[in-house]
Amino acid sequence: MLDVIGLTSAEEELYRCLLQLTTARPDELVRRLGWSRAQVAEQVEALRAKGLVQPTGDDPDAPLYPTAPDVALGATLLRRQEDLEAARRRVTQLAEEYRTGLRRHHVDHLVEVIRGGRTLRDRLRDLQNSAREEVLWFCRANPLAMAGPENVEEFDALARGVSYRAIYERDLLLEPGALADLAKGVAAGEQARVLDRLPVRLAIVDGRTAICPLVPDRDGGEPSAAVIGRSQLLDALLALFESHWRLATRLRLDDPLAVAATEHRRDSGSNGDRRDAGDDRPADGYRPDADEARLLSLFVAGVPDKSIASQLGVSRRTVQRRLADLMDVAGVDTRPGLAFQVARRGWL
Repeated sequence: MLDVIGLTSAEEELYRCLLQLTTARPDELVRRLGWSRAQVAEQVEALRAKGLVQPTGDDPDAPLYPTAPDVALGATLLRRQEDLEAARRRVTQLAEEYRTGLRRHHVDHLVEVIRGGRTLRDRLRDLQNSAREEVLWFCRANPLAMAGPENVEEFDALARGVSYRAIYERDLLLEPGALADLAKGVAAGEQARVLDRLPVRLAIVDGRTAICPLVPDRDGGEPSAAVIGRSQLLDALLALFESHWRLATRLRLDDPLAVAATEHRRDSGSNGDRRDAGDDRPADGYRPDADEARLLSLFVAGVPDKSIASQLGVSRRTVQRRLADLMDVAGVDTRPGLAFQVARRGWL
């Protein structure tokens, strides 16, 4: 396996033998490995050149000892990783040049139709793996091809520095485990917002390629989608996303157990007051803590009390009490008034 960084199987075998012995003379390696002295000398010299073996003295028969592999091979591994990343970028660039050339000569290639859940899933994964700048999502309830937990490519892309902006349909938040899954993405760097309804399912990568289903969900049958290259149609989809992004409500998703834990601490107090005894924050300068921001983001998104309670692991009565407490802080006596004050005070 280590041949990918230039270490042959014979060199690896001798090095592992030295690791077991800690130190050994060439004659002992000959006996242990069953090799000729010339073979041992050749492999020792190769390992010395790679910094993996050092002699204890100048004598040709001096004992040998292994050096730390991460130190000796770390630079080589880093260079190989850089080479692979450069090759990946080059392949992506060539693929884009290929598609650009096709579009220049054949307008039919502006839109490619793909069919089948597996094909759609593979294309979504390939596009995310090739993303360099930003991925945009319209995420509707009841996914057609790939549920949120299956999208591991997002975390790899986020780790590479790719930006993710996703708008979720409110009904999707009501699905079991949905908030916990969304919280993982937000913790990794995803920017998440929510709207009551989204017009279509949509994914756009680097502003150059979009995937959009062709038929309404209610039609059933085999899913199909259009893969759209750079064109006025793609520009229109980008504008559609940005217009909805401005209207959407930001989701604040922290530890899904935090609200329940905080409630336990508060309920253990002497008078059940919403703020701890030592909390002297003035109401007019009040800022919600992480738990309250999480609760408010779901409330403003229009998620019903029962679903909020289920997602946060608390009772419905607890949700209602905490919202009433926040209404007192905001100085309003209706829920629409609280939603208005959340926006006005910039609590989210």
